[in-house]
Amino acid sequence: MERYVVVTDSTANLPPELAEVYAVPEIPLTVHWDGEDYVDGVTLDAHTFYSWLQERSSFPTTSQPSPGAFIEFFQKVSEEYQTKNIIGVFISSDLSGTLASAVQAKAQLPDLEISLVDSRFVSMGHGFQVMAAVDAVREGLALDAILERIRQVRDSMSVVFAVDTLEYLHRGGRIGGAARLLGTALSLKPVLQIASGKVMPLEKVRKRRKSLQRVVEIAAERLEGRTPTGVAIIHAEAGDDVALVEHLVKARLGLDHVHKSVLTPVVGTHGGPGTLGLAFYAVE
Repeated sequence: MERYVVVTDSTANLPPELAEVYAVPEIPLTVHWDGEDYVDGVTLDAHTFYSWLQERSSFPTTSQPSPGAFIEFFQKVSEEYQTKNIIGVFISSDLSGTLASAVQAKAQLPDLEISLVDSRFVSMGHGFQVMAAVDAVREGLALDAILERIRQVRDSMSVVFAVDTLEYLHRGGRIGGAARLLGTALSLKPVLQIASGKVMPLEKVRKRRKSLQRVVEIAAERLEGRTPTGVAIIHAEAGDDVALVEHLVKARLGLDHVHKSVLTPVVGTHGGPGTLGLAFYAVE
């Protein structure tokens, strides 16, 4: 039987309790700030990052791993797990060049059997696909069946979130200028989604609390009464608002437990302080 190992990047944002269970090798992205380079979630933790984001006047940028870094990563994983079969599930190619670097690295490693998947999402929209891949590997499924399992999760996935401002997404080039102007007019609070691999405007409401309520309402509408297969609160250390959304989700969706995932510095660079949303899906 072929032995497969699933890998991903640092933007999958699995919360600690899931990261421990799934133990997926990750290649980190990088945050650049004030002339320093920081390894996402390794040399710059989320708490420090969000403190700096509110204290500093300068703005961080991010970058994907280089093809060379991917070559080293894939080789190390192959050696550690004693397999040539690697399945990589990565952040949406419309949000990062990470997958493109992985493609270049794969071309330089003909001795390895590397399957690459564009998650079309970020954070737990991406992370749930990684988990599905690992579950399928542990079930002993063949490669085609593993990739089909990932596709099923991806095709049923939604990521809906609220931000305090679109300024960070605008600065990072993740949303167009026109949407930024609409979102900031009259202090409106935008509700957004990941759609077709990109950040897209969804609704505009006047109050922060209402924007969070709408995130949960939209999740309930899309689930159409189904119990979600997976749901996670994703947030940029959003304080008391996390507890509010958790309460709303449990009440509206009838859940006893909800995963909570703090956005790593790379993802938080583009969402900014106060980003809070849900990643959820339901498959038959």
